[in-house]
Amino acid sequence: MAMASSALPLLLVRRPSPPMSTATLLLPRRVALPPRPASLPATTAVEPRMRMGARLSNSKPHAASCCDSASAPAVTTGGGGGAKDWRLLLAWYLLSLDKHPVATKAVTSAILTLAGDLICQLAVDKVPELDLKRTFVFTFLGLVLVGPTLHVWYLYLSKLVTINGASGAVARLLLDQFIFSPIFIGVFMSLLVTLEGKPSLVVPKLKQEWFSSVIANWQLWIPFQFLNFYFVPQKFQVLAANFVALAWNVILSFKAHKKVAAE
Repeated sequence: MAMASSALPLLLVRRPSPPMSTATLLLPRRVALPPRPASLPATTAVEPRMRMGARLSNSKPHAASCCDSASAPAVTTGGGGGAKDWRLLLAWYLLSLDKHPVATKAVTSAILTLAGDLICQLAVDKVPELDLKRTFVFTFLGLVLVGPTLHVWYLYLSKLVTINGASGAVARLLLDQFIFSPIFIGVFMSLLVTLEGKPSLVVPKLKQEWFSSVIANWQLWIPFQFLNFYFVPQKFQVLAANFVALAWNVILSFKAHKKVAAE
């Protein structure tokens, strides 16, 4: 029993661990690292900030970014759309001019005579109420007389005078202004007064307004028609003349509807 008790302390004694060498204790553990560059590029230091700024900008409310992105294209699209619409309208008109020249010029002349008479009544005569019968007759003559007649006349004139250059333009101008225009103005006024139900006033109207209308025609049309005959191809001469025709229709409507002075 005494031996057992004396052996117990021996069993409880901690056994020493094997000694480690001094070199093992002093040697630190090293991890292989890539070689450090001599100097960092400038963009390396800025890149994290840029990424952070991008994250912050992307974190804006969706409604604000939607409005910002939609506002700029809206203005650009609108301007481009308007110019595109005009180009499409011009292309459609030129195509109609090729396929249906007489009808296209007749409708164009009707629109211009309509606008000319309305401007004359509202801005020149300043009538308290529009005379719709007068406007209808004036527009009707633009449709059935002015447009088709000018188409045929310009076509015939281009075949009659085949000289090119300024001499050809002068020849067409003389025929147009000193032969065709005086006759056409007289025919237009006579038909207008007759269709308005006043055939007895045809001769007094021509005596009073025909020559002054011819003079006004020469003052307006001679400079323009020289440029028209000289520079513009025959197919587009009526179209070019329509730019001046609106002003002429106002003058013609005023002259044709002046009251005949009592003799």
